Amino acid sequence: MKSEVILDADYRPADDEPFMNERQTEYFRRKLTDWKAELLEDTRDTIEGMQEGARNIPDVADRASEETDRALELRTRDRQRKLVAKIDQALRRIDEGEFGYCSETGEPISLKRLDARPIATMSLEAQERHERKEKVHRDD
Repeated sequence: MKSEVILDADYRPADDEPFMNERQTEYFRRKLTDWKAELLEDTRDTIEGMQEGARNIPDVADRASEETDRALELRTRDRQRKLVAKIDQALRRIDEGEFGYCSETGEPISLKRLDARPIATMSLEAQERHERKEKVHRDD
């Protein structure tokens, strides 16, 4: 059974405390679950809007514009769906005690990076190496 960790509303993880202690872990768990809830709410709003917006538009230009808007909205939602999957993976890493550690080096990912991008799986240095390597292969 997990112990309940109480966080102040203004708590921010700091480098002068043990890395991924209970407070930091709870901070990131809440950040991720709040982000996921926000994305899912946006998705519900989109679905409702599309159901209400399914109408017959006689003007061809207006219909084309409406279809373009819908396609853009669907692409955005698809990106958000993938983001929700990454959030779920990050929450799993928290449960497994692996959150905050680079998947390439095993070293801690900086708190600043995790705060900005809590789904990060690599340290900034490892991510940059990965992107450089990817770019080399893409240019072939």
